[in-house]
Amino acid sequence: MSTDLIINVNPKSIFSEAIKTIRTNLSFSNIDKEMKVILFTSPQSGDGKSFISANLAVAYAQEGKKVLIVDCDLRKGRQHEIFEVMNLTSGGYSNLILNYKSNMKLDEYIIHTSNKKIDLLPTGPTPPNPVELLASENNKKFMEQIRKQYDIILLDCPPVLGLSDAMIMTRYSDANIVVVSSKKTKVENLDKAKKVFAQANAKITGVVINRASVKDNSYYSYYSDEYYGDTTKKKKKKK
Repeated sequence: MSTDLIINVNPKSIFSEAIKTIRTNLSFSNIDKEMKVILFTSPQSGDGKSFISANLAVAYAQEGKKVLIVDCDLRKGRQHEIFEVMNLTSGGYSNLILNYKSNMKLDEYIIHTSNKKIDLLPTGPTPPNPVELLASENNKKFMEQIRKQYDIILLDCPPVLGLSDAMIMTRYSDANIVVVSSKKTKVENLDKAKKVFAQANAKITGVVINRASVKDNSYYSYYSDEYYGDTTKKKKKKK
C-alpha cells in the first residue's frame, strides 16, 4: 500500500479527517451545479497537488463513488507512482488523446488500481506538444465520454504559473482547486495564479493549504477568505 495514500494508511489521522472535510465542502460549494469534474493545480511544482488529489480520490471511493483520476501533467505526472502502477509507453493519456475514437476500448489506456472504485489514466509518454493535445477536439470528446461513465473525475494538472495546460482543462471542470504549501508558497505567486484564472474566465473554487500545522490556522483561514472566499480550506500535514 502506497505511503502517499495516508487516508488508507492512517484513516483516523487529522489529515484523513481534513481530506474528508474537503470532500464534504466541495459537495456544498456548488449546490445548484453538477460537481463531477474537479481540477487540481498549484502556483508552482512541489506544493502537493498530486498528493492531495490522490487522497481525495480515496475519500470519494470510500463513499462508494466510481472515481477516475486523469493525470493531466503530461510533463511530470506522478499519479502512477502514488498508486504504484505502470505508466506504459504504449498507453496513458497522451496516447489516448492522440488515438481517440468514440468506439475505442478505454481499458487499453485506463488502469484499474488496487482500490476497485478508483481508475487511473496515467500520463503515458511525454509528448512534444502537451498543450496542443489538451486543446484538441479528441480531448474534448474524451472528456464528454468519461463524464457519462464516472461519478467523480479528478484532473491532476500542471502548475499554473508559466504553463497554460491547467487553464485549457478548466473548460471541462466543475470546480478548480489550487493547492499551496505552507511557508513555501509566496503570496505574490498565489496572486499571480488568481490573475491567470481570471484571464481564462475561470474561477478558483477553493485553496487547500498543504503541510500546515494547527498553530498556523488563524493566519491561513484569513488568507484564504480574504483572497478567494475559500470553501475548501483545511489544514493538512504530510507525513
